[in-house]
Amino acid sequence: MKTLTFAFVLSAAPAIATEIMPDALQDLPPAQVYVLGEVHDNPIHHAYQAQAVAAIGPKAIVFEMFNADIAAAVTPANRASKETLERALGWASLGWPDFGFYYPIFTAAPNAAIYGGGVPREQLRASVMQGAASVLGEGAADFALQQPLPDAMQATREALQMEAHCNALPEQMLGGMVESQRLRDAMLAQQVRLALQDLGAPVVVITGNGHARNDWGMPAALALAEPDVDVLSIAQFEDLPDTPQPFDLWLITEPVPREDPCAVFTKPQE
Repeated sequence: MKTLTFAFVLSAAPAIATEIMPDALQDLPPAQVYVLGEVHDNPIHHAYQAQAVAAIGPKAIVFEMFNADIAAAVTPANRASKETLERALGWASLGWPDFGFYYPIFTAAPNAAIYGGGVPREQLRASVMQGAASVLGEGAADFALQQPLPDAMQATREALQMEAHCNALPEQMLGGMVESQRLRDAMLAQQVRLALQDLGAPVVVITGNGHARNDWGMPAALALAEPDVDVLSIAQFEDLPDTPQPFDLWLITEPVPREDPCAVFTKPQE
């Protein structure tokens, strides 16, 4: 039965998302969980997330950017100051863009509890070699991590991993990279589930667009464990998509200038 449920959840996700304008973020449809996607280094996306958070008034916010242990360091005293909260989180060592992009999300809901849905680096590395189920351990079955993905989905996800890494990954690593993404989605879903149990709805999730996908991202993982929870996923893009998108809503923003991320793979070795 679990296999059938897993296949159903993945195939039942909406095939076509609806485009919205940014002002719609201040009057979103009701949901228990709002997944606010982003391109991580685009400050516009974080400004819009903060607007949405202020309008939603969540009881909890789950961040992809840090884990539960780090989230426990957040207190009412240190979140009152950007510099103090940045130090408490150890943000400089986490590898994410400028904390100034993210801080307005905290202040948009100053009384919301903060949960960390990130995965420690050592666990991510372990998932590449051992699989997501082995690393998550207890509760892995709730998110179907012990089951292989359908062949077509596995192939698609491996191709996306190769593309995301500038076609520079050894092919034998691709399956492990997909496992690490499955672990990330499950960990986010696990923390959302905990937040709902602790505080109730609404809960907001701050994450990259890839984890906001309804077909195989955090919403799909959560649906396996909590099928009755109502989730609304929103993606933010810098370019107009040319295919149907696996979200509920999406919007377009201006892109930000950035260096070619693939240059590191083509730079001559000294």
